[in-house]
Amino acid sequence: MRKSHFDYIICGGGASGLLLAFRICNDPFFKNKSILLIEKEHEKLNDRTWCFWESKEGDLEEIIHKSWNQSFFASKDFHLDFNLSPYKYKMIRSLDFYKFIQQHFRKFNQLTQVKDEVIKIESNKVTTLASEYNTDFIFSSILDPKKLLQQKKYPVLQQHFIGQIIETKNNCFDPDRIEFMNFDIPQKGNTRFMYVLPLSKNKALLEYTLFSEDLLARQEYVDEITAFAKDLPTGGFKVVEEEQGNIPMTCFRFDLSNTENILHIGTAGGWTKPSTGYTFQRINSKTKFLVEFLKSTRPLKQFGRKNRFWFYDLLFLDVLHEDNANGADLFKRMFQKNSPEVIFKFLDEKSNYWQEFQIMRSFNVGQFVKALFRRIF
Repeated sequence: MRKSHFDYIICGGGASGLLLAFRICNDPFFKNKSILLIEKEHEKLNDRTWCFWESKEGDLEEIIHKSWNQSFFASKDFHLDFNLSPYKYKMIRSLDFYKFIQQHFRKFNQLTQVKDEVIKIESNKVTTLASEYNTDFIFSSILDPKKLLQQKKYPVLQQHFIGQIIETKNNCFDPDRIEFMNFDIPQKGNTRFMYVLPLSKNKALLEYTLFSEDLLARQEYVDEITAFAKDLPTGGFKVVEEEQGNIPMTCFRFDLSNTENILHIGTAGGWTKPSTGYTFQRINSKTKFLVEFLKSTRPLKQFGRKNRFWFYDLLFLDVLHEDNANGADLFKRMFQKNSPEVIFKFLDEKSNYWQEFQIMRSFNVGQFVKALFRRIF
């Protein structure tokens, strides 16, 4: 007879659902708890690359595909080479991640995985196409785009991109240095940059990324990657892999949908960093915090309440939404006037008030004052 009650049910087997299940099961505190993970598709491909920065080794170290110590930022009239210390910038390839997680899942007797589609989530019940399950706590990474796009209170931009891994005839990449953001490309009325992750001297991921409302036709991304690569001394190149993505950038209050025993996680929970689109970075840290939070008796709706960084991101997105070509200048000012260490602390939401004041001073204050008054009135 199929078990129908679980202590925890996780709806969605993307990065946030898988990492949460992994960390709950890996913690001895939960050894007697039953966990159900529901995902409609278990077949996983090497279809994406996740990157994040850490100042020390974490529990995913064995699947780090590549890490870097040096970085580069560029805009039309400003270039900066810098050391990432005390951080390392780390890459995980999705297939390695899925294999790693599933290998660990086989060790966890308290975990049940079901391939099914969730059609309804209620207070203590999850209904799928094939069954019903009861539970004490529900964690859902299932995003409802309509709820996000039909509201007008919070602007919604997209971080959208296509990335291609190319192999070149000549050695033209520095394998120890990433191009974190290269805005020294045509902006065409949007915020556009190239992101370069060298895997070796003759192999790199080139990713053409926009922060804007509307997506492009696939060929437009590809043409820009090709144009960028042709300006490098490649001696000729071939594309060996391709990936694409589209991540919502918004300060929409996903957390208001949380209840005492239902918590939305991942992008569906507002875990994407609104001002940059970084998601894995926050999933990695928030799942660790959530596991510790679950050891308390507090209701789930108290987890991850908005803080001052949410408000910073809100103003940033308001400015970028009002003038979408402004992103290159905003990021240039930030890198011109602040140390990279402070910038990464700020993006990681670990900076102090003085550091945040210095960051804010970097920008055109008038733009942010206007955005603030629009919010107030």
